[in-house]
Amino acid sequence: MSSSEGAPESWISSFCSLMGHEFFAEVSEDFIEDDFNLTGLQSQVPMYKEALEMILDVEPEEDEDEDEEEEEEEDEDELLGDEKLPGYRRAGDRRHTRVASDLSVIESSAELLYGLIHQRYITSRPGIQQMLEKYEMQHFGVCPRVYCNGCKVLPVGRSDTPGQETVKLFCPSCQDLYTPPNSRFHSVDGAFFGTTFGCLFFMTFPDLDIGPRLDSSLVSPARSSTVNNQVSPDVPPAHQPVEINGVRTANFCPGLGLGKIYESRIYGFRVSERSRTGPRMKWLRMKPTDVEELNEMARYEAARREADNDGDTEMGAAPAGGAQNSAIAKRKKAPMRRRRYNPDQMSINGAEAG
Repeated sequence: MSSSEGAPESWISSFCSLMGHEFFAEVSEDFIEDDFNLTGLQSQVPMYKEALEMILDVEPEEDEDEDEEEEEEEDEDELLGDEKLPGYRRAGDRRHTRVASDLSVIESSAELLYGLIHQRYITSRPGIQQMLEKYEMQHFGVCPRVYCNGCKVLPVGRSDTPGQETVKLFCPSCQDLYTPPNSRFHSVDGAFFGTTFGCLFFMTFPDLDIGPRLDSSLVSPARSSTVNNQVSPDVPPAHQPVEINGVRTANFCPGLGLGKIYESRIYGFRVSERSRTGPRMKWLRMKPTDVEELNEMARYEAARREADNDGDTEMGAAPAGGAQNSAIAKRKKAPMRRRRYNPDQMSINGAEAG
């Protein structure tokens, strides 16, 4: 394959342009040529050297022994003339046969090696920036869940070991994983994206808007009325902060919570959870109405201040009407008295002391 300018297309570009490889980012050759980025991969990939040469489009180096053997055979050809023995083949022909037989193995090793390099590359600064561009252009698709309203998803893996599971799609709106709807992605290894990339991506870009992506006319507008004696989830409390611990509160699982859980109904009546066909594990989709309950740092500081106040009260003067608490505190601080030994008492085994 060649580009419009006539230059041959690189192996990396041709690999990423294959059908089913749309999720992959093109790893820069500078990243691959850095030996530090490839630490530990040599033991995981068979024919590592040949696979790396194929990825970088480097011609394999010929061994010196084979070169000397080829030169000796050329000298023998000059002495023997054109006459050749039956079954005679030159060293170059034998090497060409060996490379042709191992080509498929090298190709599969190169795909495995590139996938493992890709897992590390998308967690680096240039790699995660490249994946951000693909995410904003919606190259990975949207969440199939109705209540997520077309939230864009991200490819992730459930294991960092190759050959365990295929790639999955992570939705930041409902915090769940889905199998890609297109079957051409079902053969892509999930280890080529890894378990770190999904969470690291949204921690690196906390300002991303992961709200509804559908047309505003298709999404129900905000309502101030009550449904089934419950406050509408579209109207959050007025005291909600804009962000908590550097994360926008609007990105806290917008696809979950009250009104975002499917209710099983028959003729308008909800099906009981005790029924055989009733809803199961609805708590997985629940979300607190007040996002301040998710602020673990504020809860920790409040508990710490409360503990400090309790300690100050015990060390300081007792408040009015707290004489009993003061006496209890004094008993706690009183030194322990050791019981003196009395030879007239019974021994532990019940026998009298002699």
